[in-house]
Amino acid sequence: MKEHVFAKYQGAGNDFIIVNALHSSLPEINGQTALAWCDRHFGIGADGLIVLLPSSRAQCRMQLFNSDGSEASMCGNGLRCMVMFARDEGLIGAGEYAVETPVGVLQVRLQTGPDGQPSGVTVQMGQPRLLARDVPTTLVPGDQRVVQAPLVVNGQEWAVIAMNMGNPQCVVFVPNVDEIDLCLGPAIERHPVFPQRANVMFTQVLRRQRLQVIPWERGAGATLACGTGACAAAVAGVLTGQTERQVQVM
Repeated sequence: MKEHVFAKYQGAGNDFIIVNALHSSLPEINGQTALAWCDRHFGIGADGLIVLLPSSRAQCRMQLFNSDGSEASMCGNGLRCMVMFARDEGLIGAGEYAVETPVGVLQVRLQTGPDGQPSGVTVQMGQPRLLARDVPTTLVPGDQRVVQAPLVVNGQEWAVIAMNMGNPQCVVFVPNVDEIDLCLGPAIERHPVFPQRANVMFTQVLRRQRLQVIPWERGAGATLACGTGACAAAVAGVLTGQTERQVQVM
């Protein structure tokens, strides 16, 4: 079996195994590899496996596999981690970079502090796609927005907001996220109204400038953070009139 050199990074607790394949072909890395490596008991352990690849459209390309072996379309925290990894490998310095993802080329900025050391990575996530056909979901007709649409799960009705932030998102506002039964996560993720499954963001409004989110991610399950999901929660807050346009997502 061929050996691979890997690194382990986390963004807001969302953790990833990263492999540099810019100058080599790694055909062995696929969904089955991710399933084995991401196992927290018998593998390395992670929410996902990222492969850094060359691109003809941008400085590099990100391929991401979820911990269940499925290939992800987008991951904000994963993209931030990959850019920091590229910096630590000496491949890039501070500045703005174009990164190819399955949903298109995104702009990423590596920031530095006064001492010249990295202080953060920001991603231009792009506009949310709000029509039901773009999520995709059958909750409402395809040319309508999914805002507070009724969804029955395990005999209980929930009002949900759905959108696409590079991947399908379902935001559920609740009075207290600490009281949520996370068994609802997979039930909503795999509900028939979401043909491509969906991330589920259980969201509590703390005040008009702050939200608390507990994510259940498509293909990864319960995670400590979700970048695209944080964006979706913020958009949902605006769509429902519960928050300002600029918010902190905890």
